[in-house]
Amino acid sequence: MRVLIAPDCFGGTLTAREAADAIATGWREAKPDDVVVERPLADGGPGFVDVLHAALSAGGAADIRYITVTGPLGKPVEARWLSVHADDRRVAYIESAEACGLHLIPAELRPESCETATTRGVGELIAAATADNDVITVGLGGSGTTDGGAGMLAALAEAGVDLTDISLIAASDVENPLLGPHGAARTFGSQKGASPEAVERLEAKLAAMDVLTPVSDVPGAGAAGGLGAALLSMGATVKSGAGLVRELTGLDAALDDADVVVTGEGSFDWQSLRGKLITAVAAGAAERGIPCVAIAGQVSVGRREMAAAGVQEAYSVSDHVGSVQKSIADARKSLIATAQHVARQWSR
Repeated sequence: MRVLIAPDCFGGTLTAREAADAIATGWREAKPDDVVVERPLADGGPGFVDVLHAALSAGGAADIRYITVTGPLGKPVEARWLSVHADDRRVAYIESAEACGLHLIPAELRPESCETATTRGVGELIAAATADNDVITVGLGGSGTTDGGAGMLAALAEAGVDLTDISLIAASDVENPLLGPHGAARTFGSQKGASPEAVERLEAKLAAMDVLTPVSDVPGAGAAGGLGAALLSMGATVKSGAGLVRELTGLDAALDDADVVVTGEGSFDWQSLRGKLITAVAAGAAERGIPCVAIAGQVSVGRREMAAAGVQEAYSVSDHVGSVQKSIADARKSLIATAQHVARQWSR
């Protein structure tokens, strides 16, 4: 039996590569005769650069570039971006979370930083990438900011960046608009430490940004705290981050050879069904009539919604090992144990 392991990262515990390795290890231990293929993925959020670097290095010159930029709290952070030169195309892949990710903000500072965290560093990354690239793709997801891209726009203006001859792509991990009940502030603000009152203040600030008004209803405008809308205001094209990674990593070819697909992420919830990685993997599996199962730290999606997305079954790591605390205490061991259980359920 051929098994394709294609997860996203697991929150702040395991990268996509680490998660894929843990799942594959557990599966092989339970079913050593199966052929297991690992294909770690991303949807524009954390891991975007790492996953694409691994996939594109063989096809041309793919180099990780390092630069010190302004972090979400205004202090310098080291960030990376990927430069790929192949077939006369020069493409830069930027992971916005490298400059404004939630992981860069200590938990105790988030109730305050949720209203002040800046995307300035993302603008500095884009400015650096304009030097020798024709296309700049910005992965959106995992941000600790809700500034509507104001910091990014300010940094680009101060640097005098000219994007006239550059194609700009916003690789979004969600389909949310900028404003409203499903917008950047009201959907994701609380995850970044915002109180209900702070959420409404953030909503009002986003609504007051005139430059974003024409694109506020475009799917993906609410990504990364409104950074998606700011990129749209600059003429960017929105693409599904998961779909882009699916294409660039050759996921479809791997799916062609699989008998079952195992995907996963930290939390399989309703947001997972709105442009996240699991839905892209499940869609590819459904096109081929092969089962797709998910392993997640926690699962809160109902069976009906899960089935509609193309996922046959989902397994919670925290349920399997007994608690969220236990699953986090040794994330790799917990994921291996869960994968062993899943293998026994699904391997012929």
